[in-house]
Amino acid sequence: MSQAKGSWMTMVVLAGALAFSSGVAAQTAPAPAENAPPTADNAVMLTVFLKHDQSRPLSELNAQLQRQGYYKAFPPEGVEVVSWYVMMGIGQVVTLRLPASRLREVNRIIENTAWGSYRTEFYPTYDYKAIGVAAHEKAQQQ
Repeated sequence: MSQAKGSWMTMVVLAGALAFSSGVAAQTAPAPAENAPPTADNAVMLTVFLKHDQSRPLSELNAQLQRQGYYKAFPPEGVEVVSWYVMMGIGQVVTLRLPASRLREVNRIIENTAWGSYRTEFYPTYDYKAIGVAAHEKAQQQ
């Protein structure tokens, strides 16, 4: 019985090691080269909360962002900025429209250039406006 349990544990450890190593490779692989514009078939919207570190002055945060290349890298070329607001007491809220294939690229840019000055939250969404408006109009005619 203990030998079977030992074999099972060995398989679990190996599976975990493989999962961990493949996850590391996935995080360090180059971003997709696809720069196709967002279309109705492939577009997602991404709302990013950039919550500033309130324990440090704004000038210090901006200097860190500059050093890390944030202003040069974000947003990447070909990604549409839908809105970009300052939310007082929070930081910045940015909504982007991009092809789903570029989601990882945008995430990596934030990880590499904004972390330290900002804590981040990501909310991927899709455009529902046309469907919602059509449902509303249909309901008005009934």
